[in-house]
Amino acid sequence: MAVREQTAAQKKVYDVIFGTESAAGKTFDILLIIVILASVMVVLFDSIPEYHARHGTAFLQAEWGFTIFFTIEYAIRLWCSPNRSAYARSIYGVVDLLALAPTYISLLLPQAAPLLIIRLLRILRIFRVLRLLPLLREANELASALQRSARKIFIFFSLMIILATIFGCLMYVIEGNENGFHSIPHSIYWAIVTITTVGYGDVTPLTPMGQFIASIGMLIGYAVIAVPTGIVTAELTLAQALKNDNITRQSRNCSTCASVETDPKAHYCRHCGSELPAPGHEPVN
Repeated sequence: MAVREQTAAQKKVYDVIFGTESAAGKTFDILLIIVILASVMVVLFDSIPEYHARHGTAFLQAEWGFTIFFTIEYAIRLWCSPNRSAYARSIYGVVDLLALAPTYISLLLPQAAPLLIIRLLRILRIFRVLRLLPLLREANELASALQRSARKIFIFFSLMIILATIFGCLMYVIEGNENGFHSIPHSIYWAIVTITTVGYGDVTPLTPMGQFIASIGMLIGYAVIAVPTGIVTAELTLAQALKNDNITRQSRNCSTCASVETDPKAHYCRHCGSELPAPGHEPVN
């Protein structure tokens, strides 16, 4: 959808709701964050049986009040946005919509009410309010590394599923129903718990051969548990190396004081004020 022309009223509301440069915009965001935290606290206290028994009706009324407020707020955001489709499909727009859904879904599925905790994601707006956008850029770098690692991690988990299936089948054959391994899926569950070193202990091998196979699974778990972390770390290291290399290639030496300037937009040395060579055109001595 193309950007549409805003009326004067829409521009004024847009500056308050979406902007943080003005005092009104910052105040609105801070008040919104307080309301979000209050709605989350209602969900948390409502999950405590004694509080629910004593104040359940008040909690329900408060939750519907918060939901109506957030519904109106979402509608106003759509109304004043110059590109409604872009906002609705953005991360903030999707989170704003998901924050409304659990209350309405709970009319059909009451057990879905605790999903309202997803409203905590709306606290991401505090990064804009407190000028912490560099943290969001670092989060984007981490997300990019995870995306680049997706295929490798998918292959790794596929191998782990195959390995867990083999171990589960072996334990089902060796231990059998009499020792708690009632089926192959149940045995695969045991293998996953063992290989990931979680070790609930709800199912344990009792025969010597079963304990031997379990020991191998535990050792394999210790050997491979760090593989996904290593894959993501390698991608982050590579990205950082490319960034540093780009900075190095754009660095220039001042011919007067020999200091290094890494800002490609700088025209004069920040130490002595001498004119710097253009990026990529540094004279060779």
